[in-house]
Amino acid sequence: MPTHTHSPIQPVAALTGAADRLGAAASLLCALHCAALPFVLALLPALGLGFLANHGFERAFIACASALAVTMAVYGYRRHRAARVFALLVPGLLMLWIGGFAFDLGHATLWHSLFVVAGGTCVALAHVVNLRLAREPQVCDCVTPA
Repeated sequence: MPTHTHSPIQPVAALTGAADRLGAAASLLCALHCAALPFVLALLPALGLGFLANHGFERAFIACASALAVTMAVYGYRRHRAARVFALLVPGLLMLWIGGFAFDLGHATLWHSLFVVAGGTCVALAHVVNLRLAREPQVCDCVTPA
């Protein structure tokens, strides 16, 4: 009778992969939302989606997306030791926070949209890079005795 042993790493890897996928999808949806928002601003309340244009909702979403992205990037870095995730994540988060908090949606719609779309895209790409790096076989850079 064959016995199957499951590594305790498998459930964690599956969970982190799902979290990176969720983060990438959410960041991309955020970027698309902000790109389309100036065009559909008047339509949202009619569809019952007026909350999507609310500053509080957007800022809470940016904060949650930031927390998820930083958590996954740090967790991924501890595993794969590749800092290129942060090369996308840090500027992406800066643009998201500048666009979401410094530029008011009602007064600087163009700048708000540009910063949030660019930031959301960078954060989504950081999640994708982190996910791909986590899938690569791990190489031990340990020193082995001769």
